[in-house]
Amino acid sequence: MKILGIETSCDETGIAIYDDVNGLIANQLYSQIKLHADYGGVVPELASRDHIRKTVPLIQAALKQANLTAHDIDGVAYTAGPGLIGALMVGASIGRSLAYAWNVPAVAVHHMEGHLLAPMLEDNPPEFPFVALLVSGGHTQLISVTGIGKYELIGESIDDAAGEAFDKTAKLLGLDYPGGAKLSKLAEQSSGARFHFPRPMTDRPGLDFSFSGLKTAAANMIHQHSDNNIIDPQTKADIARAFEDALVDTLVIKVRRALEQTKFKNLVVAGGVSANKTLRTKLTELMHQRKGKVFYPRLEFCTDNGAMIAYAGMIHLKERQYSDLVISVKPRWPLSDLNVG
Repeated sequence: MKILGIETSCDETGIAIYDDVNGLIANQLYSQIKLHADYGGVVPELASRDHIRKTVPLIQAALKQANLTAHDIDGVAYTAGPGLIGALMVGASIGRSLAYAWNVPAVAVHHMEGHLLAPMLEDNPPEFPFVALLVSGGHTQLISVTGIGKYELIGESIDDAAGEAFDKTAKLLGLDYPGGAKLSKLAEQSSGARFHFPRPMTDRPGLDFSFSGLKTAAANMIHQHSDNNIIDPQTKADIARAFEDALVDTLVIKVRRALEQTKFKNLVVAGGVSANKTLRTKLTELMHQRKGKVFYPRLEFCTDNGAMIAYAGMIHLKERQYSDLVISVKPRWPLSDLNVG
């Protein structure tokens, strides 16, 4: 079974082909970072138009990379949500239309399920059950996973997602969009623990997150140490370090609670922020202490990509979970809606 995966939920056009025998045989990705950089964030209309320009050429490139033709494709998987409605409509329209033209089944894939299953693309995939920490620009969620389609949301952000907080704080520090990775790189230049920020919502029970207050604390610290809106480079680095430490510590504390609550030994970490070096180091230490295992997707699969959509699509198509001819997307789509059994 060879599945074509199409990912167009936000600002990356991802196309991949997954073979259930040979694994990932084609992977194409186009990022719109340069397109949106001048605006300091994603412009939905521009994102949609760029997906229109890039999706079909990338599908052609993926087929060429895998040395396949349309006749070799057994199914099409496309991201149907959550995400930007215009961007989602591009991938869904193209994916569903190609499936109809090629006379193969199509399946609408949940974007976050794709991230959750991304570590399955590796040589050493996790076994069920596990706790999943999904951390990206749009979502911060803790999920109890006992099998495919068996997801229980046990914690989430009540305001800014972790990646969103990273990018907004980076912008306050004068870093270019997208600033999360740049903030982490700047933090490496810090001289030490000069500043300290609170670890939000860790002084009360529960698994929910809140990062807007942390962002505000960083904004206040930047203002206090600015002179005519100019802040010296070392202070910038020290604030970046304090912010990253606070956010990562908060994630680690909540993950520990989730593991204690579920009694699971395995942890999956996925989404764009899962590439953060400090987060990976501290979660690896946590799982070593707990005699458990932590699983990450490779760095190229932390951000949005077609490979995770193709893999998730293959799982659903093998269960004969097809989408009908109606082209429908869901900008808001709780992961719990996928639960089976």
